[in-house]
Amino acid sequence: MLFNYKYSGNTSISNDANETAMRFAPDALRDPTFFVGKLNKKIAFREAISALHDVVVSDLRYKPKDKAEYKAWAEEQEKLWLGEYMAGFQIEQVRNRIEEIRNDLKQIYREKDRVLGPFNKAKSRYFDYLYKNDRDAWVVLDPVITVHPDELFFECFSQDESSYGKLSCNYNVFTEINEFKCGTTNIDYSAELYGEFQKIRGYKDTSFKIDPSGFEAKTTNEEVYKEVKIDLPDSWVRGFLQVSAAMTLPATAFELHPMDVFSLCQYLRRFKETAGPRALRFILAPGQPVRLVIEPWYETLTFHRSIYTGSEEKTIRIWGRRRLMILERLIPIAKSFKVVLLGSGLPSFFMADLGDMTFTLGLSGWTNNDWSRAGNFDLMAPRGNVDILTKQQVFTTLKETWFASTADITTKTGLSAAVVSSALTAYTQAGRVIYDLKQGVYRVRELSQEPLDFTALRFGSEQEKIANEFIAKDHVKIATKIENDVLEIKGKVKTKNETFSTLALIDKDQRLIDGACECAFYLSNKLKKGPCEHILATRMMLQNNAVKVAAN
Repeated sequence: MLFNYKYSGNTSISNDANETAMRFAPDALRDPTFFVGKLNKKIAFREAISALHDVVVSDLRYKPKDKAEYKAWAEEQEKLWLGEYMAGFQIEQVRNRIEEIRNDLKQIYREKDRVLGPFNKAKSRYFDYLYKNDRDAWVVLDPVITVHPDELFFECFSQDESSYGKLSCNYNVFTEINEFKCGTTNIDYSAELYGEFQKIRGYKDTSFKIDPSGFEAKTTNEEVYKEVKIDLPDSWVRGFLQVSAAMTLPATAFELHPMDVFSLCQYLRRFKETAGPRALRFILAPGQPVRLVIEPWYETLTFHRSIYTGSEEKTIRIWGRRRLMILERLIPIAKSFKVVLLGSGLPSFFMADLGDMTFTLGLSGWTNNDWSRAGNFDLMAPRGNVDILTKQQVFTTLKETWFASTADITTKTGLSAAVVSSALTAYTQAGRVIYDLKQGVYRVRELSQEPLDFTALRFGSEQEKIANEFIAKDHVKIATKIENDVLEIKGKVKTKNETFSTLALIDKDQRLIDGACECAFYLSNKLKKGPCEHILATRMMLQNNAVKVAAN
């Protein structure tokens, strides 16, 4: 998927003895979005934006050593060693011939080094220069920044597509705000800015500008614009959308004291596991301190400052814990950390309360299971057939205030909560709306200027496509009942070779909260990778029946 950007110059930070000026260059191809003000919480902002940078450059994928040169050398040596061994059984002339060939090879290798020497040195200097001065090649996509009437927030994605970062700043972070215009844009971002961020000091005035001049019409000097084209894999875009979908799902939440997060990070720094399992096991009991078991040592940390206030006893395991080191820098300035767990092996969110700022770190189920492969969480969100005009009405109502809860939109539009939830889910999955975990509201956030090809992105997994085929062939039969405000759907799904019994549990918000199936996919993964095609077909069949009844 090709993304085009056009920046008026480069993002820059200037520092002198009295002032630090940050100027972010927005994408001039998008609707005008700008913000001009002066920072109040300078040190806290410096630490938070630096933590966001750590997300941008994060890449914890396993990188095997390149043994190509060693194997080539070993292959040549094997021939020599074999020749030396065989020489002991040959006449003296053969031994002399081997020595001549060896000398010839040495001469060839010396000539090769002489010819390629300047090239290898230049290549080495070039990559050294890139590492020191221009690490933009390591940054997949420029961060997204959104300006709203009550706050502005940055979003970014890691290189390995397993970590998501969001920094929200309300307007108390600024001492004065000169002008702003709501919207979403990409900002030109280079790795060298990280070093400039470190120069922000509490005693110096710090101005913050998403430059409105970047949108002024230019009739001359067009070369001041920098055009960038980035061809992103669909997995990157799909992963970003899956984060938004996962935020809307039911979850277990609790608070951790900053010193408890420090204890965890300190333990992970002190000890390096050499074998699995590598999970963190949260043991939650109502009214009791949160306990954490660190595998494979099975060391238990009891967080006496952090009391679990939920009503049910739970044990939840998560993986990919080394990514939590991103939070280390925030510990001195954080008031508390809110942990949001979707379930064992499912994504998790860690939200640092920085007073007037909130830093959200979203982690996929485990490091190698990036957000694109983490699961079809959009398929577990509220679903329903909502016509285009109704969806547009919901989006227009949301854009009037830029953020609102489902209840607010329901009151303003007169639509049912189920219809509003389904419409918002559709826009969330299309990258036009994001759910705010802290405030519990939906916010307008257009991920791209042009509408995303949602059909292509939606079927990154085949489950929903196959489920639609089951329904079209009339291979799905269901029976329903309601118990404790939960809709229970039992189904029979006929495939080519066998028939599977299924179960889907839907809550009052039309979200899939649990399910079961007899297929191999479910038995291996449960719901960790989203529902299988049979559970999904069972759920979709209920919706299909409702449409038929309405039509008649």
